[in-house]
Amino acid sequence: MSETEEARGDRIAKWLSRAGVASRRDAEKMVESGQVTLNGKKVTHPATFVTADDVVQVKNKVVDQPDRTRVWRYHKPEGLVTTHKDPEGRATVFDKLKHQLPRVISVGRLDLTSEGLLLLTNDGGLARTLELPATGWLRRYRVRVFGVPNAAALKALADGVTVEGVKYGSIDAAVDATKGDNTWLTVSLKEGRNREIRRVMDHLGLAVSRLIRVAYGPFQLGTLERGGIEEIPSRVLREQLPAGAGAPPMPERHR
Repeated sequence: MSETEEARGDRIAKWLSRAGVASRRDAEKMVESGQVTLNGKKVTHPATFVTADDVVQVKNKVVDQPDRTRVWRYHKPEGLVTTHKDPEGRATVFDKLKHQLPRVISVGRLDLTSEGLLLLTNDGGLARTLELPATGWLRRYRVRVFGVPNAAALKALADGVTVEGVKYGSIDAAVDATKGDNTWLTVSLKEGRNREIRRVMDHLGLAVSRLIRVAYGPFQLGTLERGGIEEIPSRVLREQLPAGAGAPPMPERHR
């Protein structure tokens, strides 16, 4: 962040989201309904910026300054959906973790029956940046399928594939092991659309019976136990996050 951007601060909705008050969209609704004040004056426009010296109130209660950018590794088990509100009433990742973490959002998603590494952060802007294919981060999965894949068909996925009118980008897929009618694959991709691996494998005549994300960019699932949560140290974030992605500042004593 440049000195000019730092001096200007964050837009009010982003600031409220980072402070854990609400999602950015809900924060914008709070502004529209006149619930937010800045230094004693009602905020009337979403393009209002907040700095560290400002006092923000929501419904007449002072909101604490947002925490530094933080990221956690979570070993998501199957049976949880990655959403804050599920219309079907299913258990969610965020309900499961609400007593362990501040308000966080996920970097990408894993569907109900998928498991493995899910990155969680208190910084919505960072989450959106890390989800972009342009960031260049690979998502790597171990995938168990029913059937024996055609080697040529797997190799061709590197050139992309269109399934039911949806064009998917390059996918690297390799066979790890075959036992009976089941095959384990390692699958890597940069975009990760909704249910992409399942749809592409189904297109190849292979039914996915297990899908485990083992890496997202430089961050690995490793030996993190199922359901386990572990914060990534600030030093590691500064080393691994793309330039300008909002890595936490280095503490004064370490500069």
